[in-house]
Amino acid sequence: MTVRDMINNLTIIFPLAVALGILLWCLRWAAIHRRAALATPEGEVRPAPDRAMKKADWLVLAALTAVWACIAYIGLGSTKAPQTFLHYEQGNTYAQLELTEPQYITSLRYYSGLCTEPYELQFSLDGEEWETQMKEDFTSGMTQEYTQLFRWNDAYLNADRGPVRYIRIISGGEEYLGEVAVYGEDGLLLDAADITAAPGCEMLLDEQDVIPAAYSYKNGTYFDEIYFARTALEHIQERWPYEITHPPLGKMILAIGIRLFGMTPFGWRFMGTLFGVLMLPALYLLLKRMFGYLPAAACGSTVFAFDFMHFVQPRLATIDSYAVFFIILMNLFMYLWLTEPPDREKRRLLWLGLAGLSFGLGAATKWICIYAGAGLGVLWAVYWIMRFVRERKAVRRAFLHNVGWCLLFFVLVPCAVYYCSYWAYGPSQGADGPFRWFSPKYLKVVLDNQTYMWNYHSGLESTHPYSSKWYQWLFDVRPILYYMDNPGAGTTIRFASFNSPIVSWAGLAAMVGMGWLAVKEKDERAIFILIGYLANLLPWVLVSRLVFAYHYFPSVVFLVLAISYIFADLYQKDPHWKASVGGFTAACIGLFCMFYPVLAGTEVSTAYCATFLRWFTDTWPF
Repeated sequence: MTVRDMINNLTIIFPLAVALGILLWCLRWAAIHRRAALATPEGEVRPAPDRAMKKADWLVLAALTAVWACIAYIGLGSTKAPQTFLHYEQGNTYAQLELTEPQYITSLRYYSGLCTEPYELQFSLDGEEWETQMKEDFTSGMTQEYTQLFRWNDAYLNADRGPVRYIRIISGGEEYLGEVAVYGEDGLLLDAADITAAPGCEMLLDEQDVIPAAYSYKNGTYFDEIYFARTALEHIQERWPYEITHPPLGKMILAIGIRLFGMTPFGWRFMGTLFGVLMLPALYLLLKRMFGYLPAAACGSTVFAFDFMHFVQPRLATIDSYAVFFIILMNLFMYLWLTEPPDREKRRLLWLGLAGLSFGLGAATKWICIYAGAGLGVLWAVYWIMRFVRERKAVRRAFLHNVGWCLLFFVLVPCAVYYCSYWAYGPSQGADGPFRWFSPKYLKVVLDNQTYMWNYHSGLESTHPYSSKWYQWLFDVRPILYYMDNPGAGTTIRFASFNSPIVSWAGLAAMVGMGWLAVKEKDERAIFILIGYLANLLPWVLVSRLVFAYHYFPSVVFLVLAISYIFADLYQKDPHWKASVGGFTAACIGLFCMFYPVLAGTEVSTAYCATFLRWFTDTWPF
């Protein structure tokens, strides 16, 4: 892109304006940081931090959580999808449909269930002679591959076919087929009354009211949902799961939504979105405990709520939102332990135990939580080093006592949680019943899966058009595009996962400020934020396998903590804090509204994307 192109392209205005605003915001904070607490215009001194949750806090938190929940659940996905499936128990068995009269079939749409085998699709005019529909390369015209499960697919039909009265679908192995939609010569869906299913095949025509006009992300799986939604159902059915490259707990949580709302897009996305909602109270409690000011907690939580990645990731049926929720929890409880007075030993043990439990739940969801757990270990070590420096020998007994509790809370409890999370794996491997945890077969399943996961992630060699490097995450250079469709001339539907540029760029600048505060002023809150950020980011520097922008999601939590530190500082020391704190927060909300079409997947003009949203022409895919 040339300088002239940039000048002529309106989109250059927006990143420049954001970058300039962040620069001025940072300079203002740097200028006032060392000042004593300022008087307000009315002459009142800022109140001392009050870290207890007050009525106003609960009201603000409730309002923010409710608003975000409404926005997140709107358009989440269809609540309808085929729920009854024809089960082909083996290959070379068939289902047959008969039309009331011969017709020219323009298309045949079908909804795939579990198992992956091709079908043989045959048409006949008289029920005696059959014509197989296959592609030019002699492959099946009706497939059920792993990328096609729990979504609507269109069969390939030969161009030279004639009128049809009988349709036969022959299995290639064990398969589940949900529904079949047949379209006549006029291109319209044939009424179910015009089709008769052979005995035992009625479920192929019993839910015709759920057939959509076309496939979209709202009525079927997309991206990695093809792995996780399917595996959640397999956990419910206690079948051997397809997706075994991550621990089971996240998929077991995902399965709760399927139990509540059926195997529908809304059902398999429900729990992830709920955990996105739950992140806000957890983060708010952490911010209030860290800074003690309602504006810092409220505005910091709002910035996180309307960060792009926090909106997109929980609405996708993967396990990342569960992992990030547990990361927030473990850091909340660790901070409570770090800041609880030493004389409140029972409460300190409670916080430490809950931090360990959250770590165990996170590790049983996704291994990235182990990175965050390592950060807790560093914080724990820093805490005791500082106590040793202050108290010398007097702290030795308390230290040894705490080591014992940590072995319980951060080793035994997480290992037990992790081991128990494989509950659904047992039956398919012969470890059934209420005491399956004690079966040697169960133990073997768990140990074998650890080896498999390690080999998979360490040896993965693959490419993807929307992959990125860790250093690109820092500057929001390369989003991952999850979905793209062009429904009409001049319009598009697409959405991607990436950060709000304000959060990425201002958060990175704020993190540099945390480093400065940690080194120069030994500020304990800055140390906590910096260690948490580095613990979640630095491991990815060493990872050579394929990675994506969403792997930065845990680090975004700490970017928001760093921004909130500046909010608290501005509130305490700047008489014009509302412009700095409120303006920043409003800008985050405004940018969310501006980018909403490419976050929620709503139809929008391609001109709007090109003019206002494609800030990085070569790397932003909308």
